[in-house]
Amino acid sequence: MTHHIFGIRHHGPGSARAVRQALTALQPDAVLVEGPPDGNEMIQWLAHPDMELPVALLIYRPDQPNRAGYYPFTIFSPELQAMRYALEHKIPVHFCDLPQAHLLAVEAKPQMPAADPLVEMAKAAGFRSYEEWWNLTIEQRRDSRDLFDAILLLMGSMRQAAGDMEPAEGESHLWARRREAMMRHTIRQMLSQGYQRIAFVCGAWHAPALADLAGADADDQLLHDLPTVDVQATWVPWTYGRLSFTSGYGAGILSPGWYHHLWSMGQQDAAPREVAISW
Repeated sequence: MTHHIFGIRHHGPGSARAVRQALTALQPDAVLVEGPPDGNEMIQWLAHPDMELPVALLIYRPDQPNRAGYYPFTIFSPELQAMRYALEHKIPVHFCDLPQAHLLAVEAKPQMPAADPLVEMAKAAGFRSYEEWWNLTIEQRRDSRDLFDAILLLMGSMRQAAGDMEPAEGESHLWARRREAMMRHTIRQMLSQGYQRIAFVCGAWHAPALADLAGADADDQLLHDLPTVDVQATWVPWTYGRLSFTSGYGAGILSPGWYHHLWSMGQQDAAPREVAISW
């Protein structure tokens, strides 16, 4: 029994293409996706022919509707491609992040470590920004062989350089640790139910933290007796303009139109020159 971690960029077309290829090769018996479990019942609607992308999964408190979380998806979102793969092949698919029922009960927001090591790595490679490096190296990549193993190794080094979140203190960083504890907890649950080829699609930064499932007791302690509120879930329309913001899983991509173009041309297996000319 084992699980396979596919570290991606939210709304990355190269990541989405690589996930599809990896799932086809693996033929998993279950798919897990970084996202709020409060929305699990909503996943089925992604297969409906009238579902028009982009959309966002909205999780909100009925007693305080202004307290809400948005999780956008579009055609080039790796998570959406993974969920549709599971629906097409009729295998279980679940969100497995920390439920919004807990996160919306508190004021603190999960805070990941600073991206300084990633920025320095990109500069050392001769790029002006980490955004530019990731776009050229991952999202415009045509060969996905060994890609996820390389991402796992890279992010392991980056997390180590960032202190792997341990030096960070405060309520926000505690909730970030709880998120990854819940992801590992969900993987363990699926393995205990007999699934043997679990595919987990998550943001690349989380990948090293999910590869090793040791420390169940520590995770259980992190997740013990969390505050909880009632929440509801629904799908709402979204836009590419909103997709460019760093909110929810917006990822702050600079040009959603370019990423849509990369996805569309990739589906046609277009050569790089043709991709550039048509753009």
